[in-house]
Amino acid sequence: MPTDPGTEIYNLMQTEPTIIAAVVLKGNSVIYSTDNWDVSADIDRVVSSWSSMNAQFIMLSGVKYSLLQCTSERLVATSIRGEGHIVGAKDEEHKILAYVEPDGPMNAAYVETARALAAISLTSPYLEGASQLGKNIPPAASAAPAAPRIDPQLKGEIQAFLDWIKDADGLAGYINYYLQQNNDQIISELSKVYTELRQLFGV
Repeated sequence: MPTDPGTEIYNLMQTEPTIIAAVVLKGNSVIYSTDNWDVSADIDRVVSSWSSMNAQFIMLSGVKYSLLQCTSERLVATSIRGEGHIVGAKDEEHKILAYVEPDGPMNAAYVETARALAAISLTSPYLEGASQLGKNIPPAASAAPAAPRIDPQLKGEIQAFLDWIKDADGLAGYINYYLQQNNDQIISELSKVYTELRQLFGV
């Protein structure tokens, strides 16, 4: 069942405390905003830039954010002046834009924002899990046992994560960004992960 936007944004900010403001859109209309972030005057331009997927930056509340990633489902931008980051997630129905503190982790913030979007989305299966089509068939006559039921939200999150890894503007975009920034901590951690993955797969 979809979650109320206000409740889900509250949960999002509790889960990722570096997200200190957020707005939920339906189309280009704001349906929820935290009290500390009025970006209504900028929304049309931001949505247009996101839809075009070729903009170099967005402006929110007078702050310019350079776009690091801009795909049909994801937006990640950062202020080169150290004024914070913007992460966004969208589906066919809703969009969430969240403001992340300057020292906040953009990657983790995006993942949590995408999870919040999935909870808000009204998209649901045409049939409930217990619904059946046609006549009732006795168990003995069934051709095969029923497949295990997988939580569609969990499956969607995993698929979104896999798409992000495969996307040239996803994982590769983050790695290139931190390499260009000469971020010693991130580069060191990436090296450890790379070594562990090679050991895990024996390559």
